[in-house]
Amino acid sequence: MADQPRTRVALHSSELAVEIDTHGAQLFTLRDRGARDLLWDGDPAVWSGRAPLLFPIVGVLVNGSYRCGSKTYRLPRHGFARDRTFSIEEVTSSAALFKLNADEASLLVYPFHFELTVRFELLGPTLTLTTSVRNKGDTDMPLSFGYHPGFRWPLPFGQPRASHFIEFECEENAPIRRIDSAGLLTPTRHPTPVSQRRLTLADGLFRDDVLIFDEIRSRSVIYGSDEGQRIQVSFPDAPYLGIWTKPGAHFICIEPWHGVTDRQGFSGDFREKEGVFMLPCGNSRATTLAITLLE
Repeated sequence: MADQPRTRVALHSSELAVEIDTHGAQLFTLRDRGARDLLWDGDPAVWSGRAPLLFPIVGVLVNGSYRCGSKTYRLPRHGFARDRTFSIEEVTSSAALFKLNADEASLLVYPFHFELTVRFELLGPTLTLTTSVRNKGDTDMPLSFGYHPGFRWPLPFGQPRASHFIEFECEENAPIRRIDSAGLLTPTRHPTPVSQRRLTLADGLFRDDVLIFDEIRSRSVIYGSDEGQRIQVSFPDAPYLGIWTKPGAHFICIEPWHGVTDRQGFSGDFREKEGVFMLPCGNSRATTLAITLLE
């Protein structure tokens, strides 16, 4: 994937304005009609991401590598799409389509001919991302995909950080998963921190990194406080949800995933990795994330 000049595409609706960076097709800014920032600013001293796209893996691999058939390949945390420049395929005032294709460089680390497209569309108070992966090769393609948006914590509506929560659509009584210091999934299941559908946000929740809901029932969550506007994050087809920040940081990530980090000690073929799904040759699969600013 040859280096290409990076640029930003601006979209707007009656309620929201966004910028998308062609580097990673990453949501770069998200502002309400009062020009208040809802998205984390990517401060590199804390966390340089804003809303990266995770492909073709979510999380990390044991020893940074995976086996596929008789060959071994290396991939960094969350894959490579977030570090590549996408082409701009279509742009209007309220929608844009970005594309990334496999090339010689990608085939060295992920030996599959893919086409990854991401469409951003604004309609009133809702931003919808539709990501589609197409298998352009002649063999079945294993992959994972994830969204990783980071929102301001606190939101810019005058409420203190300690008053913020995430409210789930459904009761979430199933235990959650955690990771170790290497980013690998541990076998222990932990009691859910969600009570009466609410996760009260506090730094102590994240001293052991991300909260992983691998039996998620909800198809949406609402983030905010009891006063002021809130943000609804909808993920109609994601089997995993991660909630993450760095203790003390002023962001909270709400991450719908189609895949999960390696479990401790995993040594099987990539196609046997938890959360990986298979895409038959010639087929495509789409996944959606919607972000809505609620009154």
